[in-house]
Amino acid sequence: MRVGLACALVLGTVVPGLGTASAQAGTVTPAAWGECPADQLTDVPAAERPQYSCAVQQVPVDHSRPRGESIGIAMMRHRATDPAKKIGSLFVNPGGPSVSGLIWSLYATYMLAPEVLEKFDVVGFDPRGVGRSAPLRCFRTQEEADAVNVGWSSLPITEDEIASTLRQSKAYTDYCGINGGPLLNHMSTEAVARDLDVLREAVGDKQLTYVGLSYGTLIGATYANIFPGKSRALVLDGNVDPRLRLTNGTEYDRERAQGLEISLDAMLKRCDAAGVAKCAFAGDARRKFDDLRESLRKAPTTLADGRKVTLADLVDRTASYLYSPSRFATLTQWLQSIHVAQHPAAARAFGVQPVVDLPPLDNRGGRADVRVLLLPESPYASDDSFFAINCTDMPFPRTTRDWEGTAARWEKESPTFGRGMAATELMTCPTWPAHDPDRWIGPWNRKTPNPVVVVGNYYDPATRYVFAQRMAKELGNARLISVDALGHGILGYSRGVDAAVGRYLVDLTAPADGSVFQPNERPFA
Repeated sequence: MRVGLACALVLGTVVPGLGTASAQAGTVTPAAWGECPADQLTDVPAAERPQYSCAVQQVPVDHSRPRGESIGIAMMRHRATDPAKKIGSLFVNPGGPSVSGLIWSLYATYMLAPEVLEKFDVVGFDPRGVGRSAPLRCFRTQEEADAVNVGWSSLPITEDEIASTLRQSKAYTDYCGINGGPLLNHMSTEAVARDLDVLREAVGDKQLTYVGLSYGTLIGATYANIFPGKSRALVLDGNVDPRLRLTNGTEYDRERAQGLEISLDAMLKRCDAAGVAKCAFAGDARRKFDDLRESLRKAPTTLADGRKVTLADLVDRTASYLYSPSRFATLTQWLQSIHVAQHPAAARAFGVQPVVDLPPLDNRGGRADVRVLLLPESPYASDDSFFAINCTDMPFPRTTRDWEGTAARWEKESPTFGRGMAATELMTCPTWPAHDPDRWIGPWNRKTPNPVVVVGNYYDPATRYVFAQRMAKELGNARLISVDALGHGILGYSRGVDAAVGRYLVDLTAPADGSVFQPNERPFA
C-alpha cells in the first residue's frame, strides 16, 4: 500500500461511518443487537448461527470532544449458553494491531472453558480504523496502492533496494496524510481502550471482563490503568512490554527480532531431538539453516519444481510459521526442500525427496498483495490501521538517515530477522503524518481490584517471554503464569492454562503467581 503522490491529489476524504455523536457527554446508548450480516457469519457453522448477534456502537472520534463527530465500532456476540447463570460479557481482542476481532466471538469459543461460555456473552469487535469499524484507508483505489508497492522490498539489502523502499515508504505516508481523514490523529491504543469502555457500558456491565492476545494485551494494560476501578478480570496472553513499546519503538522492535531468533533456535533444537522420522530438517538443523540462509543471501535457490526461493521468502515464511507449532512440520519440510536443492548429492545419499506445496505469503506490515491482477479503478478494500496504530503509539526517530547502519547492527545480532524487522516501522514511521496524537504513555502501575493474569510462553516468537515478565512487574496488581511452550500465545493449547483462566474469569480466583504449565502437545510429536 504505497504509491507516488502525483497519482491522488484528492482532499476531503470522508471516514466511513463518520457522523454526529448520538449520545450526550457522559451517557452511552445501549447496544442495539440484531441479526448479523450474512458475510460476517461465513466461518460460523450453520447450526450455531442463532447464537450470534451483531451491533454497531457509536464512539467519539476524539474522546476529548465527546459531543463531536463519531464513528461506529462493529461488535459480534456469542450469547451465553446458560443465560440463567450469566455473569456478563467477555470482550476479546486478537491483537495485530490491525487484525479484525469480530469473528473472535467464534474463535474464542474454541479457546475458553465450557463454564466461561455458559456464563458470559463473548463479544468480538473491530477496533477503530480496522475492518468494519470506520477503516482508515490511505488510498481510494487498489491501483494507487499497487503503484506504491512497486519498488518496495520486505528485505532491502542492496543500495538500490534500500533507496527504493525508503522512497516508497515516504510516498505511502504522503498518501495517508492526504486520504487518512479525521481518524489519522486518533488511532492510538488509548483511543481503543476508551472505545472499549464505551462498549462495556453499552452492554450493561459495570466492570470489564476481557481477554487480550498479542497487541490486545496492550489494550488490556492501557484499560487497566485508565480505568482501574472498572477492571473486573483481565487476561493478557502473549504480552507486549507496554513501557518500552510506548517510549522507544526502535529498541522494542530490536528486541522483537531477538525474540524471533530465540524461538527459531528452540524450534531447530527440537527438530534435531525429534529426528528425521518426525522432522525432515533434522541432522544439525542449526548449521543447515544458517548455511541455506547465507546461500540465499548470495542468490535465490531453484527448487525441484522450478520455483525460486529468495532470502526474503525464507525470512518471511519462517517468521510466520514460528507462530504456530502445528505448522513446524510443514516449515521444516520446506526448509529441507531448499537444502536438497542446494545439496543434491547429499540428498541422494539420504534418499530425501523434495517437497512442499505452500501457499504464497501476504506481504508483511499490512501491505496489500500486489500479485492479484485487478481491473482499472478497483475500489481499495484494505485498511491501513497497522501503521496508523504503531506509528501513533511507538516513538521512532524522525529521520531514516541512519537506517542502513541500524539494519546492519540488528542483522549482526539477529542474523535471520534483524534486517526484516528494521524494514517495517523504522522505515515508515519517521514520516507518518499524524500531528500531536492522543496516546497513553503511563503510568502502568495503577492497582485494579483483582489481579490481572499475565500469560507468557518461554519461546514466543512475536512477544518474547521477557515482555510478559516486564508486563507483570509494570502493572500495579498482576499474576504471571508461564508455559514451557513455543508459538505465539497459548489459550486453547494448554489444558492447565485454560482451566486456571476459566476459574479466574468465572469466580475471580487468580492462579498462583509463578505457576508454570505445559502445552497439550509438543512440536514434532
